[in-house]
Amino acid sequence: MSTQGALAGRIALVAGATRGAGRAMAVELGAAGATVYATGRTTRDRVSEVGRATETIEETAELITAAGGTGIAVPTDHLEPEQVRALIERIDREQGRLDVLVNDVWGGEALIEFNKKTWETNLTSGLRMLRLGIETHLITHYYALPLLVRNPGGLVVEITDGDEEFNETYRVNLFFDITKNAPIRTAYGLAQELKEFDATAVCVSPGFLRSEQMLDHFGVTEENWRDAVEKEPHFAIAETPHFVGRAVAALAADPDRARWNGKSVFSGELAKVYGFTDLDGSRPDGVGYFRDVVFGGKAGTAEDYR
Repeated sequence: MSTQGALAGRIALVAGATRGAGRAMAVELGAAGATVYATGRTTRDRVSEVGRATETIEETAELITAAGGTGIAVPTDHLEPEQVRALIERIDREQGRLDVLVNDVWGGEALIEFNKKTWETNLTSGLRMLRLGIETHLITHYYALPLLVRNPGGLVVEITDGDEEFNETYRVNLFFDITKNAPIRTAYGLAQELKEFDATAVCVSPGFLRSEQMLDHFGVTEENWRDAVEKEPHFAIAETPHFVGRAVAALAADPDRARWNGKSVFSGELAKVYGFTDLDGSRPDGVGYFRDVVFGGKAGTAEDYR
């Protein structure tokens, strides 16, 4: 399905839109015609604890507008309730409505400690991860949902890493596991609360995300990203952030999106239903590749799943 122009007149908030999936989701919502408020902590004047000055919310807003929407950058720390309240009051004042809320706030990559027991993990880092990945989402929902339910048909998208089935396997350490499972349960809980308002809550996960940070990690760019496959063979299934961005835009444009209410789903699964592709025209099925080949032992390559 094509989403071009499908979201004209709609108002969206992408919380955590500085880079990666958040930025791409904001841009793809704009490409479908929406007015998109893009929030984050890194601006052209200030850098967040993530430490990446090269991506800013102002640039995200410019990309949204260039794609065909209207981008509005609002510096916001979603751990600060008064900042979130002021953000929603501004959207209400300027637009009088909120149709799509994408909750992508994260920023905890540097806090991840692999394969450590709870008592071996840095407690300060672990608790900070919980605040960044869970508390921010709850604060945002608390202030944004009263505006979203004012009109029927609203959409809430929680973003995480892995769907409910994939996350049945223990993830990295207890702090990370809880943080990445919380959005799945949040979408399920909100689905129950939003039904009476004809609103939908869904949890969406990208597959192997080829974000700016991941490209830097492997020392490659988007132009030569396949060079990283030599270091990490599974990177061959990687998808650009625009793939999950198009998944969210397709959900927002679907009049029958209530069929997804309360569910958790990967970008590749939504691509099979809605027919969108990644920027290169492929349709990477990251979860299928990992389920069948990497963990299931089935013969196949990443190219078989693109």
